[in-house]
Amino acid sequence: MSIGNFDYFAPQSLDEAVELLKKHGPRARVMAGGTDLMVKMRMRAIAPGVIVSIKGIRGLDGITADSQKGLTIGATALLSDVASHPDINADYPAIAAAAGDTANVQVRNMGTVVGNLCNASPSADNAPTLLVMGATLRIIGPGGERRLPLSDFFRGPGVTALASGEIVTSVSVPKPPPNTGVVYQSFSGRGKLDCSTVGVGVLMTMRGDTCENTRIAIGACAPIPMFAAAAEKMLIGQTVNEALLKTASQKASEETRPIDDVRASATYRLRVVQVLTYRVLLEACAIARQ
Repeated sequence: MSIGNFDYFAPQSLDEAVELLKKHGPRARVMAGGTDLMVKMRMRAIAPGVIVSIKGIRGLDGITADSQKGLTIGATALLSDVASHPDINADYPAIAAAAGDTANVQVRNMGTVVGNLCNASPSADNAPTLLVMGATLRIIGPGGERRLPLSDFFRGPGVTALASGEIVTSVSVPKPPPNTGVVYQSFSGRGKLDCSTVGVGVLMTMRGDTCENTRIAIGACAPIPMFAAAAEKMLIGQTVNEALLKTASQKASEETRPIDDVRASATYRLRVVQVLTYRVLLEACAIARQ
């Protein structure tokens, strides 16, 4: 299917890119890797008159991973580069795992972590892990620079908090506190050939056998990637055991709002959330106790 006609711009600076977006308004779309954008255009879900590629802007592909200061991933850093980065695998392995779980090799060699977030799909593989780790976005636009917690970014399927002319330039993650485990797992009916049916990210900080803090983020079971706040509350301050984790996993499932679609029924998703949440809580707890 034809993707239609459009004007293509390849600015060499962020200022130039912002100016192009400002000039062309709602007709313009930003492109990083293009793996989501081109699919939507081929399906006629969108028909932009202008595409502004930020691929050639120097420095946006940078990755800075520091075990003390935190991690920053640039807007055009590839999923494959994040998945294979030695420092990310050493200090932020759940982020590397989520990037490596996204789609297939071909997509990971073109797509980006930031692009996966900006597509704002409820099933985005990179969102749950970054949400539980307290990620922040750096955004540049006509009004200058601002920082926005990732938890405030998603507004609905395909809808974000970006204003007209704004571009996400990077996502940053603070260093997790000591005795913390972070785990992401997803399930898809067709493996890597399909979007995740359910994805669950968990952060758990332990003090001995007591859960000091936990965050649970679930993808593909609500209009946006969501926190299971009631399940989190059940765990914080409690002595962790198998029975408690199973109860919290059931509560997390009850908090979701899945729908029936081509990938799974709502009933099936509820069960998968319960199983995956238990698995990731168990693994995160074990990592935190090491």
